[in-house]
Amino acid sequence: MAEDMNHIEVNSLEVGDRVTGTVTKVEEKQVLVDVKDSKVDGIIPISELSSLHVEKASDVVNEGDELELVVTKVEEELLVLSKRKVEAEKAWDEMKRRFESEEIFEAEVKDVVKGGLVVDLGVRGFVPASLVEDYYVEDFEDYRGKSLAFKIVELDEEKNRLILSHRAVVEGQKAEKKKALLESIQANDVLDGTVQRITDFGAFVDIGGVDGLVHISQLSHQHVEKPSDVVEEGQKVQVKVLSVDRDNERISLSIKETLPGPWSDIDEKAPKGSVLEGKVRRLVSYGAFVEVFPGVEGLVHISQISHQHIGTPHEVLSEGQEVKVKVLDVNVNDQRLSLSVKELEENKGDQGRKDQSYDLPEESKGFQLGEMIGDKLKNLKNDN
Repeated sequence: MAEDMNHIEVNSLEVGDRVTGTVTKVEEKQVLVDVKDSKVDGIIPISELSSLHVEKASDVVNEGDELELVVTKVEEELLVLSKRKVEAEKAWDEMKRRFESEEIFEAEVKDVVKGGLVVDLGVRGFVPASLVEDYYVEDFEDYRGKSLAFKIVELDEEKNRLILSHRAVVEGQKAEKKKALLESIQANDVLDGTVQRITDFGAFVDIGGVDGLVHISQLSHQHVEKPSDVVEEGQKVQVKVLSVDRDNERISLSIKETLPGPWSDIDEKAPKGSVLEGKVRRLVSYGAFVEVFPGVEGLVHISQISHQHIGTPHEVLSEGQEVKVKVLDVNVNDQRLSLSVKELEENKGDQGRKDQSYDLPEESKGFQLGEMIGDKLKNLKNDN
């Protein structure tokens, strides 16, 4: 009679039926369960415990766990059950909802395999290497056990294909951050940034989720041959916003504007009357521009070049020539220096004339005009 009851009980369950079971024993490669409202026990093969590869059944379940299962096979005195299929069915419904709504969700990376990452979502989710980050990653081992935000980019239940992307989330966040930043920053704002990449025409600086261009002319107050001579990738810099083109998402920045100018404290570095050494940078019809400090040029007017009358500065000076100049005037507000070459030559000339007027021949010293006239008159009297 008992055998008949068991036979009837087992046959009343069919493949695909849902049952509830309590784990009674966990073996290495299978799990035994007590199936509710059934006179026969059930067994869950290790392959039916999870959508992921499992080494030991104890990694997934423990004795006493109550599980929702589906019947995969009906034998005479045993039910073969699957935990994986129940979870997969629920999971696919949830994945479809997430896919359609483009939901971003957190999940733990369960494994690192060739070509990407594996995530357990009730079904196996795969993250191709190219969709992990928005930059190249050489070794993915550090991602194992790490929780990341994902977005489903491809779903096909029939092929059991679920493709996830962390990169899409990162790019989306950056796009939102960039949009917000573009709306908030204004010309003349001074911001902290990091040099991201260097080109022949300047450097791109990350100012918090968006890159701005520092043109080569805005890198330094001094002339710059190559941007790499002034900045390097990864360098922290302070920049001033010159302009914001929100439509084209372009930001013009300046490092130069945040640095002390070459004309700072020029009245202290080049006070009126001081003598400086400089280099002739440009010759024009009305004079010569001489650089006395990096980025600081002063004008030597043509009238201050030589004591001699000259038609053009080229008659006396040449570009690149080293000269000494005297500061005639300093205009801090207009950033102007008036210089003179002649003043220094004139001082030499004055000194020369002073030397000639006092260095008389030894034999001429002590003679006076009156004495000479007196001697002549005495001689005339004697002749008479």
